Amino acid sequence: MSAIEFTVTGMLAAATPFLLAALGELVVERAGVLNLGVEGLMAFGAVVAFIAVYHGGGHLFAFLAAGLGGALLSMVFAGIILGFNANQVATGLALGILGQGLSALFGKSYESLTVTTLPKVPVPGLSEIPVIGGLFNQDIVVWVSLVVTIGIWALLAYSKVGLVLRAVGENPKAAHAIGYPVSAIRFAAVAFGGMMAGFAGTYASAIYTPLWAEGMIAGRGWIAIALVVFGTWRTSRIFLGACLFGAVSLMGLAAQATGLAVPSQLLACLPYLVTIIVLGLISADRRLLKLNGVASLGEPFER
Repeated sequence: MSAIEFTVTGMLAAATPFLLAALGELVVERAGVLNLGVEGLMAFGAVVAFIAVYHGGGHLFAFLAAGLGGALLSMVFAGIILGFNANQVATGLALGILGQGLSALFGKSYESLTVTTLPKVPVPGLSEIPVIGGLFNQDIVVWVSLVVTIGIWALLAYSKVGLVLRAVGENPKAAHAIGYPVSAIRFAAVAFGGMMAGFAGTYASAIYTPLWAEGMIAGRGWIAIALVVFGTWRTSRIFLGACLFGAVSLMGLAAQATGLAVPSQLLACLPYLVTIIVLGLISADRRLLKLNGVASLGEPFER
């Protein structure tokens, strides 16, 4: 398998943890809340899912358990920022630290253990195309994540629920004035974001890399948050950004396989280097950020 074929084949699977977490954060931010604890939520979901699969619960049960765990842990964050109007940045960072600490605690006795992953589900005909055929040979979670991406895009763009969610994020006082329960909507959005982060952690620990190692999320949560800005709060751009970061994360392995004389540490930091460069370029375009940004993002709501 050539380096290009290797990257194309694994791109969607590598992008799935980024994509699931970023879609959840997109909904949270569209409601006007900034949750910087995605890394910890993913780590907590990852350890819950791994333990569930290791003890015979199955992958479906693992997703349910990790999603519920991520949603409940995110409620701690929501209760503090919405109930007490605490600073969202500081509270989100504390949530991230809490989630990573819990994952290290619960996963200590499972270090280096492995579980079975899911089989591939190829698309007949397309999976046999030379070079790019591997792109159409993915596990069921990858295919479901594509459907979820389309569903969230349609929800935000064309449904009343999406319109209300965006109204709460843009102008919570006006939304409250016409009778919408701003705090309840934001609670629901934060819970959904926590559930999606739990799903992302599940895919990372129980399917993509079916073993447990402390710190295995390795910054994916931070990249997911950056992806929302990278995609300027647009679902399609977030999907393309996740594919980009998925491909970049594989380029290091592909380069090593070809014998390229580049330090492995440099190749491992490629996704984070690309994140910094891309965010710098996006931030330079103030017009684009203002056009697609969320007006009340990070601002507390007081009746």
